[in-house]
Amino acid sequence: MKSRFHNWSDIRVFLAVLRTGSTLAASKTLGMAQPTVARRIEALEHTLGLTLFDRDTRGFRPTEAALSLRTSAEAVEMNANALAETARNLTKTSGKAIRFTGVPEVFSENFAAILSDFTDAHPEVKFDFLATPETLDLAKGEADVAIRYINEITDPNLICRKISQAQVTLYASDTYVKKYGLPASPDDFANHKFVLMSGGMTKFRAWIMERVTPDQITMECDSYQGVVAAVLSGFGMGMMGVGLAGSSPTLHRCTEPLEEFSVITWLVTSPQAHKRPEVRTFTKFFAPRYAAMLKKQREEREAKYAFASANDRPAP
Repeated sequence: MKSRFHNWSDIRVFLAVLRTGSTLAASKTLGMAQPTVARRIEALEHTLGLTLFDRDTRGFRPTEAALSLRTSAEAVEMNANALAETARNLTKTSGKAIRFTGVPEVFSENFAAILSDFTDAHPEVKFDFLATPETLDLAKGEADVAIRYINEITDPNLICRKISQAQVTLYASDTYVKKYGLPASPDDFANHKFVLMSGGMTKFRAWIMERVTPDQITMECDSYQGVVAAVLSGFGMGMMGVGLAGSSPTLHRCTEPLEEFSVITWLVTSPQAHKRPEVRTFTKFFAPRYAAMLKKQREEREAKYAFASANDRPAP
């Protein structure tokens, strides 16, 4: 049987009269006129088919029926308050900008084009871009969404989506190539110099040290960006991501991509940020487009490299 009770706001009036003992006191608590409070109680009694209060000169005294309904009424009140609080929090977070972080090279023209398409469709969503070589802590709220280049995400609570497998290989600058040329293969490293990253890329370090002598290591850098700067300056050949280094006209690929050192590209979101509907909408939009963009870039680079190799010219 369908319930006749449908006006949930009458619960507030009922509880206010129950707690204060009169319609006058309840009206002050609720911020409405006393006659309105009295009419709402009468309407509720009529709807429920129960007498909720005995009226006398001392005020409104709750009946046994009213006291029996109190626990259920307070449960409704608690749930209504929780709903209102959740709605307030959603309103606050939905107005916040999505803080997107990645290494500076991530924020390319192609990245901007994807973001432009998204903001055209969702003009209400704002962004803060945090271009930094540092790995910001998403779990601590330092950013909401990140592009990460790493083979394993160690925090099981982060929400991760694999975008692509980032190829890596050795690159050298124009300055270096003019002075030393390019190696014909990994077996042709004897007369070349190298830049390594200290404290990272341990598999690559071991691979290099099997093929060169210590005096061929001209510099060790404490970050990937340091390696990039050293290679661009001509200090030696260094390991770089094909996706980032391949777009530079002054860098030349020294070997074919080294598949054993490839790195996964992830789109990572913090659990807190993932609760926000605009973040979920953005990551669902961004991930497949960014993956398609990386695939297209990779195909274009391989075609360019194949053409240059066929014509015996250095290629990026």
